[in-house]
Amino acid sequence: MVTVTVWNEYRHEKEDDEVAAVYPDGIHATIAEGLREAGYDVQTATLDDSEHGLTESVLDDTDVLAWWGHKAHDEVEDAIVDRVVDRVRGGMGLLVLHSGHYSKPFKRLMGTTCSLKWRESGEKERVWVVEPGHPIADGLPESFEVPRAEMYGERFDIPAPDELVFTSWFEGGEVFRSGCCYTRGKGRVFYFRPGHETYPIYEQAEIRTVLDNAVEWAAPGDGPDPYFGNADPIEDLD
Repeated sequence: MVTVTVWNEYRHEKEDDEVAAVYPDGIHATIAEGLREAGYDVQTATLDDSEHGLTESVLDDTDVLAWWGHKAHDEVEDAIVDRVVDRVRGGMGLLVLHSGHYSKPFKRLMGTTCSLKWRESGEKERVWVVEPGHPIADGLPESFEVPRAEMYGERFDIPAPDELVFTSWFEGGEVFRSGCCYTRGKGRVFYFRPGHETYPIYEQAEIRTVLDNAVEWAAPGDGPDPYFGNADPIEDLD
């Protein structure tokens, strides 16, 4: 069974009554609930846990790490960032959700600012499936609507995705690359835009389908471990 760790700052929910009303047990709990229903073995971790909940033993037991952060990116210790990035390059999958675009691990793995335009006005978002044959799009219609969303707009300062699965359009006219796939070392990284803290987006069926599919896609495979360094010849040399 694929094991998933859902990481969340868990600050908004404890400090803002509006957020607590939407996610009373934390955004991580709602995401974890959906993934458990999909059949995954799920644990959670938060910023204020010891070592941010991402100890060596936790990561040893993690096939895919889902990351949600927003207001406390700078509080994540660099040693933990190093640990997460090394695990991704070694084969652990990483799902970066919504405002996690500005998290330290994602920026490190992308090598860019990961900056974007934004507007919080509760407008409609239409998510278009632009790569219908991709496994992350399994079970989805050609497009689906998020009734109320925070706008993210281009330019999104990321490297060109290896594969772009979703593009979003907003009522205000902006568009955004909202489902981006990357490979870093042996690990797979998926960035998914929808998921603001004051809207119940992680309870929406289509969003849960995406996260379910993304975990399966990002889970480590059984490929060989590469060898680096001085190497003896495989064939006989004259």
